[in-house]
Amino acid sequence: MFTNPEQFANATKALFEFQLETFNTLTSKTVQGVEQVIALNMSTAKSQLEDSLAAGKEISQAQDPKAALKAAADKIQPGVAGAAAYQQQLGDIVAEIREEFTRAADAHMAEAKNNLSALIHDVTRNVRPGSENAVQIVKTAIDNAFAGYEQVTKATKQAVEAVEAEIAKANALVAAQATPANSKK
Repeated sequence: MFTNPEQFANATKALFEFQLETFNTLTSKTVQGVEQVIALNMSTAKSQLEDSLAAGKEISQAQDPKAALKAAADKIQPGVAGAAAYQQQLGDIVAEIREEFTRAADAHMAEAKNNLSALIHDVTRNVRPGSENAVQIVKTAIDNAFAGYEQVTKATKQAVEAVEAEIAKANALVAAQATPANSKK
């Protein structure tokens, strides 16, 4: 099928480099997303600690138990709102990661298909008579590989959508808990 071993080596090298580039790109996107989540968690933890200390100070300085209970009750609603804001920001980060991952994966998939199609075309032009079956086997293997990549991409998209759905449920739950607190005021 290949007219010389160098042609096969170049084709294999190009495919390997493409896979490595795709892996590096997607890993980079994932690391960026994790960094954003860590930053959000640190910011949220710092804010909650500051709010808790302020609330504790206010409650401890209350003149009577009734005032202490009122001060504690007044701090519940901002806490629930903060949880809802955290959930929203986390959902935004996951959606951004999903969008970037999908965009990168789709771009790399299209590039790989184009490169391999060109490679197959170049290789099949130089096929020796009687090697047509080998060419067809390679074409089928490449098509199957792309079908596998597409399945992995689809499964990844579904997993991210499931995470987004769970975040949406958590947001709805926090919002539902915040609503009764609003209606009591």
